[in-house]
Amino acid sequence: MNASLKDFAKLHFIVFLWGFTAIIGKEMSISAADVVLYRTGMAAIVIAGFMVIKKLSFQFDGKAILKMSLTGLVIAMHWFLFFESARVANISVSLAGMATATFWTSLIEPIVTRKSVKPVEVLLGLVVIGGLYIIFRFEFDNALGLTLAVLSAFLAALFSVLNAGFAKKYSEYGITFYEMLAACLAIALFIPIYKSYFLDTAAEYAIPNLKDWGLIVILSVVCTVYAFSASVELMKRISAFAVNLTINLEPVYGILMALLIYGEKEQMSNGFYYGTLIIIGAVFSYPVIRRRQRKKASAIK
Repeated sequence: MNASLKDFAKLHFIVFLWGFTAIIGKEMSISAADVVLYRTGMAAIVIAGFMVIKKLSFQFDGKAILKMSLTGLVIAMHWFLFFESARVANISVSLAGMATATFWTSLIEPIVTRKSVKPVEVLLGLVVIGGLYIIFRFEFDNALGLTLAVLSAFLAALFSVLNAGFAKKYSEYGITFYEMLAACLAIALFIPIYKSYFLDTAAEYAIPNLKDWGLIVILSVVCTVYAFSASVELMKRISAFAVNLTINLEPVYGILMALLIYGEKEQMSNGFYYGTLIIIGAVFSYPVIRRRQRKKASAIK
């Protein structure tokens, strides 16, 4: 089944919501790991309740649940690195690093799907690396935050490719439930180690305040349960690369929202914006190049 214009409009709305998550995460008083714990925990509870009400089956074969659980672990670390990068540096740096997800997808998807690597994707990936180099040169003080964001982008690309495979076989709600549950358990085990050895604080779980709880509900129900389930459902009709291509609008939406909300605190050097524009430009040139390649191939036939 081919994707419709409505599918792509829905995908853009989801990406807008994801662009807002960095702002929500930064506004919370609890650590990045605790944000992920409560986000995934509440999301798992909400999606389970929805499945019970709708009488949807929780029964998947053991191998599928194991694979989804491992993907949940990847998601947990992706979100942790994403929120942590926004705190170590700022929202703009975090979102610029996330723009590399398409490059990572171009390398990961052929390995997972056993398809040949497309030279144009690798070439555009090198352009993305050039954009990152410019950002590093002008924003060296934010190098750690950008590195965490790039690692987060790699994990985002990995779980997108894995989910594209699941979406063809299983219900998006079941996939989301098992992945959120596994992500919650994984981050719960990680928090004591993280706080003891990296934050040098008590190895305990933070208790959110009233404002935090309100933001957790938005983050869990709207930006996770709805957005995540809807994105998995869209992957039945849209390729993983096309999804990640659209996801690269996340930094555009997020950086603009951050500038509107935080003003000068989110303003960066000109080099940062040049590098970010190179990354986004490379990403959005892909469909144009692919369209021309298809036209040439059709003309030859």
